[in-house]
Amino acid sequence: MKLSNRAYNIQASPIRKLMPYANEARKQGKKVYQLNIGQPDIETPQVMIDAYRNYNEKVLSYGPSQGLDEYRKGLLGYYQGLGIENLAVDDIIVTIAGTEAIVLALYVVCNPGDEIIIPEPFYTNYNGFATMTDIVVKPVTTFAENGFAIPKREEIEKAITSKTKAIMLCNPGNPTGTVYTKDELAEIVDLAKKHDLFVIADEVYREFVYDGLKHTSILDFKDAAERTIVVDSVSKRYSACGARIGCIVSRNKDLMAAVLKFAQARLCPPTVDQLAANACFQLGDDYFQQVNQEYRERRDLVYAELQKNPDIVCTKPGGAFYLLPKFPIKDAEKFIIWLLTEFDLDGETVMGAPGEGFYATPGIGKDEIRLAYVLNKEALKKAMHILLTGLEKYRSIE
Repeated sequence: MKLSNRAYNIQASPIRKLMPYANEARKQGKKVYQLNIGQPDIETPQVMIDAYRNYNEKVLSYGPSQGLDEYRKGLLGYYQGLGIENLAVDDIIVTIAGTEAIVLALYVVCNPGDEIIIPEPFYTNYNGFATMTDIVVKPVTTFAENGFAIPKREEIEKAITSKTKAIMLCNPGNPTGTVYTKDELAEIVDLAKKHDLFVIADEVYREFVYDGLKHTSILDFKDAAERTIVVDSVSKRYSACGARIGCIVSRNKDLMAAVLKFAQARLCPPTVDQLAANACFQLGDDYFQQVNQEYRERRDLVYAELQKNPDIVCTKPGGAFYLLPKFPIKDAEKFIIWLLTEFDLDGETVMGAPGEGFYATPGIGKDEIRLAYVLNKEALKKAMHILLTGLEKYRSIE
């Protein structure tokens, strides 16, 4: 029997597909420092844990398809606290993580065969979501040498065709950590208005911006209210990747009415997880200040270690908790597998995510590795020493 085209075409996750090698390394007694996946070791806020423990309803029943009113009102207050104005509760629909928010956004703006433009490298699962929704990703390439800056307007415009329906961004970026400026986003919005496109902004890392940079939401562009869509999640914000609560936000009433119909088809988002996420609105600014400082210190540590090898190309990222250095090797995936199968330093080794999987253009990124600085600084220091030591040995035998 033959499976669907989607089944054959969907990409294996470069973040997770090498896990069997890591599992085997552990069976052999090695300690593996996992820098391949964005799973922070920062503790989930206690108020969130307490909300789970204190749930005492006798029946765990269906909730509203658009999400619990109390949580959507909490989200409205959160966005208003960011300075986002003229937003209403009905402009927010709660989703099953940011994943569903992205898929729903693609469902409502694209027909099968339509195209979306995305600066690459991008979050690898965008490729998977495109396969799931039968749309085509048109990448515009950015480069490590200039910090993965957003391409020039004319480069983006060249990618626009009659089938283009949206431009999609991740800001701050995964896997690059790049933070787009307000002027850069204004160019994107202007292009969208000129060519009648939507702009979908993945803003799940907005809290993690460093060095005095400021995050600009695509919702700040009031003159483009009908064409801007934000997808969001609590996974990284509260170090709660297992909660699977996100949302989609847009002031376009027709779009949100369509999203609601898709949301009704999957019934409702998880009730208890919404209540747990809602409890996090109790957290003050000091929570994010502390977490932000911790990530900044981790970034500085990893970046400083990478700078010890002059053959590694890496611009210091301005946000999120990833770097995507270019290494002096031919094939990053083979290098990572070698680290897991043939190398260790005092019984320890390290794992990253091969960069090629974060691109849509074939053959690009083969010498890049995404590193997630999600471990404590002591562990990161050890992991980077192992990585750089392994790199030197690997280059001598490659």
